[in-house]
Amino acid sequence: MYTDLTTLCIGRASSLRAAIAQMDRSRFGIVLVTDDQRRLVGTITDGDIRRAILANVDLEQSVNVLLARKATTRFAKPITAAAGSDPNLYLALLKQHNILHLPLIDDEQHVVGMVTRDEFLPNEVLPLHAVVMAGGLGSRLHPLTEELPKPMLPIGNRPLLEIIIAQLREAGIRRVQVTTHHKPEKIEEHFGDGKDFGINLSYVAEDRPLGTAGALGLLGVPKETTLVMNGDILTQVDFRAMLVYHREYGADLTMAVRQYDLKVPYGVVECEDSVVRSLSEKPTVGFFVNAGIYLLEPPVYQFIPNGQPFDMTELIQCLLKAGRMVVSFPVREYWLDIGEHAGYERAEQDVRNEKVRV
Repeated sequence: MYTDLTTLCIGRASSLRAAIAQMDRSRFGIVLVTDDQRRLVGTITDGDIRRAILANVDLEQSVNVLLARKATTRFAKPITAAAGSDPNLYLALLKQHNILHLPLIDDEQHVVGMVTRDEFLPNEVLPLHAVVMAGGLGSRLHPLTEELPKPMLPIGNRPLLEIIIAQLREAGIRRVQVTTHHKPEKIEEHFGDGKDFGINLSYVAEDRPLGTAGALGLLGVPKETTLVMNGDILTQVDFRAMLVYHREYGADLTMAVRQYDLKVPYGVVECEDSVVRSLSEKPTVGFFVNAGIYLLEPPVYQFIPNGQPFDMTELIQCLLKAGRMVVSFPVREYWLDIGEHAGYERAEQDVRNEKVRV
């Protein structure tokens, strides 16, 4: 049980930005909102923050804003337990409600502490497997990729793919498949069956490049959720938080997105017919862009052709057309595409400056 209330709790008047900072320091993925008497008012979770980012909520506003947004949802009232109860009850509640955190309160609703699923199940294997797309030619990184596949390029003296696999293992994923095409022997010689890296590793050979989703058609339909990610991404995204988010929505496919701001170098004129209604001088326009990380449920595989070139964008369009649930998961952690020289050089610089853990 965690009892450091200064780490767990935050006041109602605190800003969302402060809540994010506290959440990142504790690495719990949750803060408990309390009143002046440390009575529990509500909770702000990692998922709440990501939904606020998608809704362009001002992060300088107080946490009350998110509590109000949750008031009409099924997440309005936190799941809690009485302090001093049987630990088996805590684990049962965590499993029953499929949650990671359980605040503990006394008879007067004061926060006493919190237990987490990790306390009871520290080595729990996540019920999903991962597929890392490593079959690209890496043309934009020539000549570095003439003798090495792109995911084997060193970042901080370790191949990028080794960093990715270590992150997957740390998240509780034990079965990983890697799609290969260009210089596959370089990957297979380094990783073998994956035992030395704490995972069960297998390979899917593409006889020709099949795009960002085509190789999935070679795998057969899995029984569990699949995490798919591009092999040229350096990130610290929380895969477990992404899975929780995915399940909260009952999504068929969840795609990670990244905020991208574009500075328009001109004055933007908004017109209604020929009448000028407004003029914005060199505005910044924000977008959410594809971050190359996805969670797929087994029924999604029926939309993927067998052994044919196929991209994730095509798959998502098929799902949307069929009325399937596709949701976006905003990445607020470190994320960098190293598919070009500028990105690769930035990654090495960020590792040297300890901006990213590898």
